[in-house]
Amino acid sequence: MNYIEITLRIVLAFFVLLILTRLMGRKEISQLTFFNFVSSIAIGTIAGSLTIDPQLSLGHGIYVLVGWAILTIILGYIDIKSKSARDVIEGQPVIVIKNGQVMEQTMKKIRLDINTLNAKLRQKNVFSIKDVDYAILETDGKISVMKKEIKQPVSKKDLHVSNEKNLYSIPTEVITDGKINHQNLSKLNLNEEWLHQQLKVQGIKSISDVFYAEIQKDGSIYIDKRIDK
Repeated sequence: MNYIEITLRIVLAFFVLLILTRLMGRKEISQLTFFNFVSSIAIGTIAGSLTIDPQLSLGHGIYVLVGWAILTIILGYIDIKSKSARDVIEGQPVIVIKNGQVMEQTMKKIRLDINTLNAKLRQKNVFSIKDVDYAILETDGKISVMKKEIKQPVSKKDLHVSNEKNLYSIPTEVITDGKINHQNLSKLNLNEEWLHQQLKVQGIKSISDVFYAEIQKDGSIYIDKRIDK
């Protein structure tokens, strides 16, 4: 393989990779799920092989590169359209601290040790587990933290809020992508009839018109319609 062929391979691999990454969509490295990360490495490896492996023809190399990218794009589309597929491809967020208690069995299942948990909490400016009410490990490996109310900073609004107890310990999603999360509704001791009534009050006729809805700690409902205006 002479320098002219190597140069040609470099140029072709570069522009094919550039076009494919544009088609595959934009996502920050910090937001990549495990699947996105592995897929990116695979595409980069194929592009590298196309550049320097003399046993891999240009045609075959580009075919493999484009084929892998197309599969990634298709899975990304399915991921957006289907919650079930999204759960399989990306996994689900996992509660690792609940009501101030570390969920040890859950941590064992996801192979998360206490030192790593503490490190992730420190990245959120939380230096003691006892200050945490809830912590959720997201699908991208980051952790979301809700501090105990006594540890949360006071705002101007807080100075005028009464001391009434919240109905629920954490905001809970009840509609995702136009579909009801019956399991979460049941945990909140609510039913589908109640949910439809809340939507009706806000002028929403169908569940399919709702992109996302969650029950707040005070029992109110937050709704994001499928089409933002």
